[in-house]
Amino acid sequence: MTLVVRAVAATDQGLVRSNNEDAVFVGNRLLVVADGMGGLPAGELASDILVQALAVVDDSPDNGEPLQDLLTALQTANGRIEAAVADDDARDGMGTTVTAIMLSGDRVAALNVGDSRCYLVRDGEMQQITRDDTYVQALVDQGVLSAEDARRHPQRALVTQAVQGGPFRPTGRMIPVQAGDRFLLCSDGLSDYVEDAVIRQTLLDNADRKTAAAELVHRTLENGAPDNVTVIVADVTQD
Repeated sequence: MTLVVRAVAATDQGLVRSNNEDAVFVGNRLLVVADGMGGLPAGELASDILVQALAVVDDSPDNGEPLQDLLTALQTANGRIEAAVADDDARDGMGTTVTAIMLSGDRVAALNVGDSRCYLVRDGEMQQITRDDTYVQALVDQGVLSAEDARRHPQRALVTQAVQGGPFRPTGRMIPVQAGDRFLLCSDGLSDYVEDAVIRQTLLDNADRKTAAAELVHRTLENGAPDNVTVIVADVTQD
């Protein structure tokens, strides 16, 4: 039997922002969430450039090297963002986060830069499989802050790297998967304002992917949703 990924996405600009700088892609094997930064309209442009560059990989044959394919596409996106900034001084500082997974056989390649996240739910337990590139995460890693304190820190949204046309160090890993696994990809508009325990319970309580995604966005709006919020809920099944 062949493993496949079935996924749905939901997004909202939130209750404060006048535009949505998040971009999302749901393909046959590839899922991507990107959270643009740099203000109107640069953030939207950066996240769109990234998603378009990565989306090409979804149409390529599975060569058994999904992580390398994603890394190559990410460098292409970085070069295009660099060129876009060079074309217009108003775009200086624009960039985007990214979290992406791509299925290859019985594994997924997971890739991230910045603070957009990917979670895996398996056998009722949820784990974050990406690591935030943020100032507060570095403090947590050093033992200066607890994870709970980091959630309330005034600089929790300060990312330490993004895809901005310059050097960066993406984090990538291969993860074995099985039928019944559920993935959540999200921008920080969800993870900054909805606690992990609530996210986990929402994913467990709603078997329907579309309902789960809509409920996660609803939870964010209930909590004030000052930021754009984007989620992908994806289930690994046998074809």
